[in-house]
Amino acid sequence: MTVHEIRKQFFDFFASKGHQIVPSAPMVVKNDPTLMFTNAGMNQFKDFFLGNAVPKNRRVANSQKCLRVSGKHNDLEEVGVDTYHHTMFEMLGNWSFGDYFKEDAIAWAWELLTEVYKIPKDRLYVTVFEGDEKDGVPKDQESYDIWKKFIAEDRIILASKKDNFWEMGDTGPCGPCTEIHVDNRPEAERAKGDGKQYVNEDHPQVIEIWNNVFMQFNRKADGSLELLPATHVDTGMGLERLAMTLQDKTSNYDIDLFQTLTRHMEGVSGKKYGTDEPTDIALRVIADHVRAIAFSIADGQLPSNTGAGYVIRRILRRAVRYGYQTLGLKEPFLSGLSVILSEVMGDPFSELIKQRELIEKVIREEELSFFRTLEQGIKRIEGLIAAAKNDNKTILDGVSVFELYDTYGFPFDLTSLIARENNLSVDEEGFNAELTKQKDRSRAATAIETDDWVQLIDDSVEEFVGYDYLETAVEIVKYRKVSQKQKTFYQLVFSKTPFYPEGGGQVGDTGRIYNDSESVVIFDTKKENNLIVHLSETLPANPGKPFTAEVNEQKRKLSAYNHSATHLLHHALRTVLGTHVEQKGSLVNPNYLRFDFSHFSKVTDEELAKIESLVSEAIRASIDLDERRNVPIEVATEMGAMALFGEKYGDTVRVIKFGDSVELCGGTHVKNTGQIGLFKIQSESAVAAGVRRIEAITNVAVETYYTDQESKLKSVNELLKNPKDVSKAIEDLISKNNQLQKQVENFKKEQAKLVKADLKTKIVSKGDFSFLESIIDLDAGSVKDILFQLKGEVPNLVAVIGSKEEDKCAVSVLVDENLVSAKGWNAGNLVKSVASLIQGGGGGQGFFATAGGKNPAGLEPAINQLKESLLS
Repeated sequence: MTVHEIRKQFFDFFASKGHQIVPSAPMVVKNDPTLMFTNAGMNQFKDFFLGNAVPKNRRVANSQKCLRVSGKHNDLEEVGVDTYHHTMFEMLGNWSFGDYFKEDAIAWAWELLTEVYKIPKDRLYVTVFEGDEKDGVPKDQESYDIWKKFIAEDRIILASKKDNFWEMGDTGPCGPCTEIHVDNRPEAERAKGDGKQYVNEDHPQVIEIWNNVFMQFNRKADGSLELLPATHVDTGMGLERLAMTLQDKTSNYDIDLFQTLTRHMEGVSGKKYGTDEPTDIALRVIADHVRAIAFSIADGQLPSNTGAGYVIRRILRRAVRYGYQTLGLKEPFLSGLSVILSEVMGDPFSELIKQRELIEKVIREEELSFFRTLEQGIKRIEGLIAAAKNDNKTILDGVSVFELYDTYGFPFDLTSLIARENNLSVDEEGFNAELTKQKDRSRAATAIETDDWVQLIDDSVEEFVGYDYLETAVEIVKYRKVSQKQKTFYQLVFSKTPFYPEGGGQVGDTGRIYNDSESVVIFDTKKENNLIVHLSETLPANPGKPFTAEVNEQKRKLSAYNHSATHLLHHALRTVLGTHVEQKGSLVNPNYLRFDFSHFSKVTDEELAKIESLVSEAIRASIDLDERRNVPIEVATEMGAMALFGEKYGDTVRVIKFGDSVELCGGTHVKNTGQIGLFKIQSESAVAAGVRRIEAITNVAVETYYTDQESKLKSVNELLKNPKDVSKAIEDLISKNNQLQKQVENFKKEQAKLVKADLKTKIVSKGDFSFLESIIDLDAGSVKDILFQLKGEVPNLVAVIGSKEEDKCAVSVLVDENLVSAKGWNAGNLVKSVASLIQGGGGGQGFFATAGGKNPAGLEPAINQLKESLLS
């Protein structure tokens, strides 16, 4: 039975039990500050558990794409090393939102596993929550008694809170769970002893296969538990582990999905899986990681240096490093493997097929970049090794190794390997100390503490009225205090709100709430899960009073101009460049708009001019907004509305139409394109392989831009004494400047000849080397040329030269290569030792280095210190 067939049987079974089969939510999370990625099947249903939304169907089932490489679920370093951890995995789940509970959930789990999948009953064990005295929660006797109907009592294991009490986070819905474990050991091994002893002991063949969580409680900020108004079922079964069991394998990586990827990599690398452990680990890492990378890109998250993008880049580089280090691969290989993945998993995940070219190009560009990083890193390591050996050290210091890792992205274990090959070790303790400091800084920067909500009134639905009103009467439903980065503010939830929450690329509204006695500023509006929260630095003195909520009208208008312009821009891009163009991200604020889109080459000036012209034509045409709310998603699709990959849409959507531009969008817009007024593209650039970015302005910002340009042109005219042809006057000025520059360069060359001749007379013999010291009025570049000429004329030369030009100064050190090895002198280390004296910095190689600074008065002390170091 293939992975595809196993998934389908799960869907068919729960459909027969009245469950709606829903698609996977995007793996990259939006509108949830607590998560970067979907790390559990329940993430997309949090609003139902929290009471922020009402489910259309109280029974659903799905297969959710999950990624666990950040936060408390961080298994990255185990992935590939063992045979059952993954970065991305599929979580099969069935859900009850206040409908069925323990009896049905347990009965159906047993029926599916033993009667449909036909897993032998004598291979199964279950765990049940034993209770927790501290929380005041008793043993889950109800689940225990239900299980006794299906399985022998000696196969029911009581387990602690650590293993059998599931919590969404530090606060929120939680409850006891019952897990089903399967013993996949060979018959001979099973005959030697019961598998019960290995349950929850991290045995690679005795594994948890299915977790049924029974949400009964709400964990409050003070740690106490209260009963939820309704009980829910939240289950999760890892598809990969299930496939390993049903395909009678001893490793997740032996199932058909991964074996297809591994066979491809065997052909690429010439290495066979199963021959030795390092090769097997490398092939497992690569097969696992390509899936996480490809799905993340398909969901709209490109590799980058920050946030979720950094996590994806880190996964990608880990895969490349294993290919480079273990399989000997020196050219891109993941991009080709992503094509194989799209063929294997394109059904049911069509996003892999539709975005195959983008995924392949982005991965290839990242691979090429990292190969360059590896080459540069190896050169830097060679420098560290040479310096360590010159100083008779046997260990590379942890700070330098961490800098290599943190700044240049060079893997620590690869540094360790190269060090060992050179009979050196690495200060791992020092490295880990620096890594801990970095993690502490990161945690401090992102740490958020939230108090419990203070509920003022009961209100099940918070209505957004901001499409129609910028001011309305409201009540505060609830509020809570939040602390982040040593700053305290409040989150307020209103009975209804005109404030647009940040989303779809558009920034959140600002404004105020007020009544007769006070006015409170709202500095931002966000959406957490499905709840609109208004951020304020102060809490109203009497939050129980009625208020008027008022949006900052000017900022809303400017944002609307820019948001509507992004729709016109998107349509113009598809018209000029082709229908392959798809939105890959956007930012809409009152000042400007930013639009990222898929395209595989630079947009030419001619194309940009045409795009800008099309948008301006649409603005001048004064096209009325055709806004349609609560449109069934199927109807919107038939209208040609563009949906974005990585976005989660409900059963009904809002359609925004300006002429031929038709998009699904929740943002705020103009009533007529004529209100946008003016549109101007300011820049076009690359974001990543296959993704370009346009930044543009509209309305008042364009007027300001042209006013500034006119002012600058007027100033240029006045400086040039109002010539008839400004361009020709500037060209003439540039030509004259070039001629003068050549004259200056010739003068410098003549000056350098004289300086060189003078310096040569100052060279003195110091035994086995020649020494030169001086301070001269010359630029550092000319000094370097002179010293390299003298180096070729004077054997075993050592020179320390101070130079100054206007308000700049520099110290240059030259050491003949023979002396670098014979005496252990290093020009780079020497200039660094005196750089602070000239209030500067610098470095270089062992034979030549320069430090630049801004304190010419420090040249003489610097030269004297260097002289003392070399001649003492």
